Amino acid sequence: MNDSDKKVVMITGASRGLGRALALAFAREGASLSICARNWASLLKVKEAAEALGSKVLAVSADVGHPRDVERFAAVTEETFGQVDVLINNASIIGPSPMPLLLDYPEEDFMEVLKVNAFSPFLVTRRVLPGMLQRNRGSIINVTSEAGNTGYAGWGAYGISKFALEGLTETWADELQGTNIKINMVDPGEMDTQMHALAVPECDYPLAKPESLTGVFLYLASEKSAGISGRRFEAQGFRGVEPL
Repeated sequence: MNDSDKKVVMITGASRGLGRALALAFAREGASLSICARNWASLLKVKEAAEALGSKVLAVSADVGHPRDVERFAAVTEETFGQVDVLINNASIIGPSPMPLLLDYPEEDFMEVLKVNAFSPFLVTRRVLPGMLQRNRGSIINVTSEAGNTGYAGWGAYGISKFALEGLTETWADELQGTNIKINMVDPGEMDTQMHALAVPECDYPLAKPESLTGVFLYLASEKSAGISGRRFEAQGFRGVEPL
């Protein structure tokens, strides 16, 4: 981040994959971390790894699709660190694997995917935003997908949830005009993660490692990206400059 002040970074879904990579990347930058996930054992390992890098880390077992968990996560974060400077809405699920066509999609699974992937970013952002507005500073980064920009057969509720997330990001950005709070979205592309293995079980081509995709997040969290809001970034190939 290369900022003189050390930031408090809140990351949802931080127990593995991109969330884990982001936690460790921000730990290396000297940020304090507030991380959550549903899998406590895996989250605890991330906490220990980030602390080994010198970061102060709060880890909370939480399901951010539930308002009570969101309130608990945000409240203990503010109690511990006093504020949230950067929020990364990363928590996401793929849904049934293999993903069924919409005609055959189970209703309960459809609603669960939308709850985690689209409703939870709304809940967490709404809870954290008042503190950012009071300080008139902050950065919110939502993790999206190519499937949220183009409709693909067979990507079902996951793709639809990411379309909703992109609309949510653009709406927040428009509502936050005139403030120093920026909200953007990042498409990490295909990654070597457990989620991708569920979505594309017979993948026969090389995939990017999550650790190689953190640069755009560091950029959007920093003052280098001041004034940039409502934008969609692609993590793969990012070179630290504003895209045209």
